[in-house]
Amino acid sequence: MILRISVGIRTSFFNQNVERLVNSTAAIEPLFLEDMKVGDHWLSPMREISSEDVADFAMLTGDNDPLHSSDASRSPFGEPVAHGLLGLSVLAGLSSQHPQVATLALVGISDWQFEAPVFFGDCVQVLTEVEQIQQHGRRSGRVTWIRQLLNQHGKIVQRGRFVTLVATRLRARHFSHSHEEMSPRGTLRAR
Repeated sequence: MILRISVGIRTSFFNQNVERLVNSTAAIEPLFLEDMKVGDHWLSPMREISSEDVADFAMLTGDNDPLHSSDASRSPFGEPVAHGLLGLSVLAGLSSQHPQVATLALVGISDWQFEAPVFFGDCVQVLTEVEQIQQHGRRSGRVTWIRQLLNQHGKIVQRGRFVTLVATRLRARHFSHSHEEMSPRGTLRAR
């Protein structure tokens, strides 16, 4: 069953598993490949992009372009803007929990577009949609997601596709039985 939930100026569709994720405070079992279908949508909560976030990102990456400083006169936008890759990083973080999925690996990002600037103080959220699901062996699948970073006005500021490997329930059962055999680095010991 699909539920329609109004979110500000946008409407999003949540299946029962995702509603359970959003409304529960207990430890949550992630969605597995079998739990998803093409067209499923999720909307993350909002997160503010602060001047401190931008300064921390500049320090971490070494990208100290004047566009990202508090000196607004140097920006062609009339005020300072956040790094585009900071927006992409925040999108990755927000979408890792909305939905919470049994992700094995990020295998690609494609068709990424920076549509509009993110200004200091903007609030952003992520709209995620399952575009394609392909089986990848017996224990995982390849999921293509359309991800959009929206600002507080509902404007798309970034968009593109993420491709991830997602575990099946079979893989989760197999992993839970072999967990005792794991090495300290999290890989199976040689037999």
